[in-house]
Amino acid sequence: MSDDIPFDKNFPLPPGRVEEVAPGVRRVLAPNPGPFTFTGTVTYIVGRGKVAIIDPGPDSDDHLAAVLDAVRNETVTHIFVTHTHRDHSPAAAKVKAATGAPLFGEGPHRASRPLRIGEAERLDAGGDQDFRPDHALRDGEAVSGDGWRLEAVMTPGHTANHVAYALGGTDILFSGDHVMAWSTTIVAPPDGAMRDYMSSLHKLGARPERIYLPGHGPAVRDAPRFVEHLLRHRKAREAAILRELAQGEADIPALVRAIYVGLDPRLAGAAGLSVLAHLEDLVARGLVTTDGEATIAGRYRLASG
Repeated sequence: MSDDIPFDKNFPLPPGRVEEVAPGVRRVLAPNPGPFTFTGTVTYIVGRGKVAIIDPGPDSDDHLAAVLDAVRNETVTHIFVTHTHRDHSPAAAKVKAATGAPLFGEGPHRASRPLRIGEAERLDAGGDQDFRPDHALRDGEAVSGDGWRLEAVMTPGHTANHVAYALGGTDILFSGDHVMAWSTTIVAPPDGAMRDYMSSLHKLGARPERIYLPGHGPAVRDAPRFVEHLLRHRKAREAAILRELAQGEADIPALVRAIYVGLDPRLAGAAGLSVLAHLEDLVARGLVTTDGEATIAGRYRLASG
């Protein structure tokens, strides 16, 4: 179903190498490849001389050393975090300790909705529970440094505290994990919420930036068009769920088997959570029903009438 999205998986940057991706913007790849991180997490450095760092990355001594080496003889004045998954924010505290720069982000890690039985462990496993920004940003708030300006664009959905950053005076937006060129974004409750994610996609699609620099993989070119592809993909996934339920009641594993043909087995759990995110939204909209709250173990059917 994602064949209609023009993915770009060409990203030969090796870990540790500093690469200028745009005037005044450098990037460094962390050595944490995987099925959810692609070739690794990308850390960005904005400016020259007095710089900002966006997404310091995972708790990796090698990556920390590479990032600090990249800004040798420069002054780090700000540290920004797009969200608090463990591949993006844990190194922030060590970069702050090494540079004295304050931390900026939306807020601490939290669920997108009230937790249900058995979900606290999953939330803790994926989230950086220690991150606390020195400055909690508001939507539209701008932070300026030496020759650069970043506007906070709140984009909840992948996590409740996800924020993108628009680089003033350019066509660039740092999109974190909300929009990536190499893959669709995982929306996995309780971290994520499909309704929030779709709203944030619409929000980004209405903005003027045409180049997104994501947390994994290469730049997204012609970004508004790419966002439209993502929106259509999610709507098609929703339609596929409704078609399966039109044939009768089903649980999430059955829906995953029917919809995700040829899925990498390593991604089966994430696919189930993505289906759950869609089902939570469909239940809230009155299109699907289940007994009690929507859960990963529930059985679902079309709402009557």
